[in-house]
Amino acid sequence: MTPVRTTTRETLEGPTGGLEPRLADDDKKRRGEPGSPGTAVITKTKPQTKRPSLYRVLILNDDYTPMEFVVHVLERFFNKDHETATRIMLHVHHHGIGECGVYTYEVAETKVTQVMDFARKHQHPLQCVMEKK
Repeated sequence: MTPVRTTTRETLEGPTGGLEPRLADDDKKRRGEPGSPGTAVITKTKPQTKRPSLYRVLILNDDYTPMEFVVHVLERFFNKDHETATRIMLHVHHHGIGECGVYTYEVAETKVTQVMDFARKHQHPLQCVMEKK
């Protein structure tokens, strides 16, 4: 005589209060229930950075500030060598304005303040300004 195989279905009370079939571990994994490995999508985003705005630092000509003082300011605050500082000073003298350098906003603002404070301390009316490039 051949044995007859019978199967029984176990049931559990589900969240709705009704009876639901108990699932095997493989079935749980397929249904995405807690405790089963899931699928994750990892996206890599590259942040878009923008270059900061640049500002020109300019010295304005006046009839009272000595040329040597302007050369000294260019050497001290803008790290210019003596020849370059003299060339910029002569440009300011002949054209009324000259560029000392190009910097980010914070650096340009600091340099303008330093030059203006230094000029006032030495009782010169030298003007230094910045403008967006």
